[in-house]
Amino acid sequence: MEKENGTEETEFILLGFACQHNFWHILFTAFLVIYVATLMGNIGMILLIKINSCLHTPMYFFLQHLAFIDLCYASAITPKMLQNLVGTENSISFIGCMVQLLVYGTFATSDCYILAAMAVDRYVAICNPLHYPVVMSRRVCIQLLVGSYLMGFLNGSVNTSFTFSLNFCKSRAINHFFCDEPPILALSCSNIDFNILLLTIFVGFNLMFTVSVVILSYIYILAAILKISSTAGRKKAFSTCASHLTVVSIFYGTLAYMYLHHGTNGSEEQEKAASVFYGIVIPMLNPMIYSLRNQDVRETVKGIGKKCFQV
Repeated sequence: MEKENGTEETEFILLGFACQHNFWHILFTAFLVIYVATLMGNIGMILLIKINSCLHTPMYFFLQHLAFIDLCYASAITPKMLQNLVGTENSISFIGCMVQLLVYGTFATSDCYILAAMAVDRYVAICNPLHYPVVMSRRVCIQLLVGSYLMGFLNGSVNTSFTFSLNFCKSRAINHFFCDEPPILALSCSNIDFNILLLTIFVGFNLMFTVSVVILSYIYILAAILKISSTAGRKKAFSTCASHLTVVSIFYGTLAYMYLHHGTNGSEEQEKAASVFYGIVIPMLNPMIYSLRNQDVRETVKGIGKKCFQV
């Protein structure tokens, strides 16, 4: 990364939030509590699924990896943000910024594909229950999982490599609390038209494809549920995908908010707030949603609790 005078810069400055200097102690406490809850919730979810053999099904296979992904991309952002809240320079190294963008881009994209895979799983379970063990075999689940990670890594690595091949001479100050691509591109003195096109293509394809899979899956699911004659049957069928539908609504609702408000007055601060919810709060909410709305998970927690108290 070179400036116009030819000297090399080795770090960026993360500006964070407009109010962080006045309320840093409140922000630090809130984000620390959220991050600890994220660690406990997602690690707990992973361990619960590993411990209980009854949860060794395709749905929980994907849920386990959803928890892992949430853990990874929250950890890519939050620790450095907490450090900068209590620090004075708010700096991040060039390599550190590159790694942060790569990890965040990879796992955030993988999250979209895992949610799409979970929608397909619910579609097969409800619309083709007799063929479910064959269609959603372990081999198919692993293929969907590997595809999700590969698409995430492709998106993260391509955009990161093209972003950090630019020259940065306008400023070292990133107007964000982590290294996200748009505010980094704003610092470049190179032509960024290709980078913007690349970002639009990748983000557009990933979002449109995964959203289309989710929507189509739930159209067929809804149609199948409406054909069930008994109210109890419909309720039971819908309850099997209620947690996933809640997570999908929150996840894509936040993304829609971020893109619909892009370019409006005060959009930078609004996008930071949306990024907090998308990158920090949602990873904490996901295990809570699946714990509260999923009977199998609740029963597993109760069983472990009883064993602990008996001992």
